[in-house]
Amino acid sequence: MTIRVEPLVGEDLIRALPDLARLRITVFRDWPYLYDGTLEYERAYIEKFSRSEGSVIVAAIDGETIVGAATASPMVGHADEFAEPFKARGYNIARIFYFGESVLLKSYRGRGIGNAFFDYREAHARRLGGYTHATFCAVVRPDDHPLKPKDYVPLDAFWMKRGYRKIEGLIGHFEWLDIGERTKTAKPMQFWMKAL
Repeated sequence: MTIRVEPLVGEDLIRALPDLARLRITVFRDWPYLYDGTLEYERAYIEKFSRSEGSVIVAAIDGETIVGAATASPMVGHADEFAEPFKARGYNIARIFYFGESVLLKSYRGRGIGNAFFDYREAHARRLGGYTHATFCAVVRPDDHPLKPKDYVPLDAFWMKRGYRKIEGLIGHFEWLDIGERTKTAKPMQFWMKAL
């Protein structure tokens, strides 16, 4: 079957939210996120995202099944944990478009879908107008973490090829429950940015 990648907004976005929740729980359970997610938490998280004006889900669809998704929305109205580091450094968050998760089932990786996710989100931000930068963040884990796979290859080279740069010192913190843990802890999240 042919996999298609397409942006979803409005009612199409709303219909895709349960699939987004399922994918987040599945994909983020792996390194480096180690996320022990629940549907209850996911419902609350993505409901807030869905209410954000200008938000989009870019879905990778195999037949009728969503096998991957990437989200984006204006930084204004997104979680304060993500906006605060920008405000503290004097950025105008009304001009920044935030790229949230990009989750794709393992068996579909290496087919160019990650590039399509970025292409569609960047095009969406430009179409809305008024945004000067796109940004996303990635969790920072210690190199000696006991659950880090020996063959793990970070995505830094891919992001740099797309024109994104790590903004030194621009770090947010976000809480979640790691697999094997009993309480949530705040994780450092490194921001990357690109001029649109």
